[in-house]
Formats: sequence, C-alpha cells, structure tokens
Amino acid sequence: MLYNISYKDPKIEREINELVGKSYSLIENLKKGGIGSPKLFITRCSATIYDLLHVNNTVKFCNIELRPKGIIIGFQSRLEVYVLVIPYYKLVLFKPGNSITFHIDQYYISVDCSKNSKGVQKFINKLELEKEKNTPYSPLDVY
Repeated sequence: MLYNISYKDPKIEREINELVGKSYSLIENLKKGGIGSPKLFITRCSATIYDLLHVNNTVKFCNIELRPKGIIIGFQSRLEVYVLVIPYYKLVLFKPGNSITFHIDQYYISVDCSKNSKGVQKFINKLELEKEKNTPYSPLDVY
C-alpha cells in the first residue's frame, strides 16, 4: 500500500500499524542492532512511484524501516513524503546482480546495493531473517 504521510492523519497511521505493526521501542531497536537501512539509491520502480519521483530532477533515495509484521519503504518527492507499506507475507525480494527489488502487488522498488555494500548487505540479511521468522508458512512446506 502506498501512502502520503506528509501530514499527520490518524486514519493512515492506524492502517499502517494494522498492516505492519507499531514501531519498535528504543530497547527493542538496540537489541536488534538498528531497524533502519542506510540510504538506498532507487534505480527502478513501478509506474505509480515513477510518476511521484520524477516530478523533479533530484537523485532518488529511499530508506527502509523494519516493523514487527513488515517493512516500510520511505521516499520523498518534492516536499511530500511517501511510504510503501509491505507486510512480510506479501513481500517478494529479487536479487539480480548488484540490486535488490522489493515487490508488493502492483508496486515495486529496485535499489542499488553496490555503494555501502557492507551496511546494505547486513541490513538485507536482517530483513530476510525477520521475514523468515514472521511468515506464517514457507513455500517449501506445501506438498
């Protein structure tokens, strides 16, 4: 789900918390070794996100936040802040070459992993571990 969170809206906040859970507390954040990604360069994205990002000619970056039941990918377009909210059970990751693509329904964002690769790889490993822990079943369990 794609949301504009530039302005405080309790309804949107409630929907996001229902989809991916409330943000981790400071203590939980410290236990996990951080819940946010380094700054990630967006290389490709779905048409809806592309229309939002290419309104101006600045470099396109995003950040990812881990939540108990999913992730939030945040990016900025002009003065507006948008988030792509992805529950773990709908998250699909592809890793072609030096990039990682995050998919949910009709939306996707592909990010470059070649810069700051150690920090990005550590975060992606943490993300995959959280997804594995929080996914109700594995596709390999189905016979």
